Amino acid sequence: MLHKISLGISDIDRYRRVCHRELIDEVVSLGEELKGLRLCHINSTPFGGGVAELLVSFIPLLRGLGISADWQVIRGDHRFFTITKGLHNALQGAPFEAIKKESIRRAYLANNLANARELDTDYDVFIINDPQPAALRHFLPDHNSAKWIWRCHVDSSQPYDMVWNFLRPYIEGHDAAVFTTREFVPKDLCLARIATMAPAICAFTSKNMFIERELCRQLLENLGFDRSRPIITQVSRFDRWKDPFGTIAAYRMAKKKVPGLQLAMIGSFAQDDPESGDMYAAINTEANKDGDMFIYSNLTGMGNMEVNAFQRASDVVVQKSIREGFGLVVAEALWKETPVVAGNAGGIPLQMTGGLSDYLVDSIEECAEKIVFLLYHPEVCHRLGEEGKRIVTKNFLIPRLIRDELRLIKSLLGG
Repeated sequence: MLHKISLGISDIDRYRRVCHRELIDEVVSLGEELKGLRLCHINSTPFGGGVAELLVSFIPLLRGLGISADWQVIRGDHRFFTITKGLHNALQGAPFEAIKKESIRRAYLANNLANARELDTDYDVFIINDPQPAALRHFLPDHNSAKWIWRCHVDSSQPYDMVWNFLRPYIEGHDAAVFTTREFVPKDLCLARIATMAPAICAFTSKNMFIERELCRQLLENLGFDRSRPIITQVSRFDRWKDPFGTIAAYRMAKKKVPGLQLAMIGSFAQDDPESGDMYAAINTEANKDGDMFIYSNLTGMGNMEVNAFQRASDVVVQKSIREGFGLVVAEALWKETPVVAGNAGGIPLQMTGGLSDYLVDSIEECAEKIVFLLYHPEVCHRLGEEGKRIVTKNFLIPRLIRDELRLIKSLLGG
């Protein structure tokens, strides 16, 4: 059998302190209507990346609502995850010529078949996350009573044609597909039900719980930072779409106008991302040239609490993505009332509306300019911090996402 992630039960009522009562009441009502529903999320890694980050909080809250929710993780070797990383990149528009090879297609499908044979199928609804397990449904044709939903977490608005033509029949075998925004839906996808819902963060995890900023600055000082000088931070996977070298270039430009500026780059490794090691090594090479630049990862003691501290203690958080499905780290920083300078890409503009939209950037030069402006205008940082927290509280906390998913499931089950 596939590995099931061991998780507990969490109470949605704690969100009554931060969310509108009407939202929590609706979530509780949906839970009562769907009580006993057997629901299973499936993805390709238990750690590192936004999907795992979401499910750690999402599944316990569903269980607290009376839904029998589980999370299963597929297996794969290095070759399989190298292929699926290519598929992942191709959904975001990058070429992946290897998909022309019959051996590559066979390897992908053989892995999905092997995982389908080990899948616990005793569920009413399956939610398949991203391309890695997208063909599972194809290999379970007799399991017709369950509803199958494919959830795309990347910007698939302009996918690489050959890869999309390969994946599309397997995706269209699902009962519904979910995208972050309508713009991400490929134009030729033919499904009776296509829904949009943005991801969300959990306010009460160790990554997002409240910590005094002074304590956070002390933690950074213990790691070698000079707390008397400004600090900017980028938190993301070690992935080319996050444009880490663009962030480094913007930092170097900004430092010419803000002497003593310090940069923290915090990344994560995931077992389904074989490219991350090379990226980490290349970023480390750059960091070794600058005593004010620090690189951390989830393999070197940088856990959720430490990320929380960095996002709260930093003067500015940078997320210079050039492709982005959503960017949970943007919502995390905004929740902590830290100003964000971010790439004008994918799902990031959903979060940075109103005055925050002035800090969406399209170039390294613009990124550096915005960083410098904020560092010299703390009153603007304060205003943006307050506005950011209001936006996240209203739109991007996890009860809203639970509501959206349960509404979709209810409609698929016939209301």
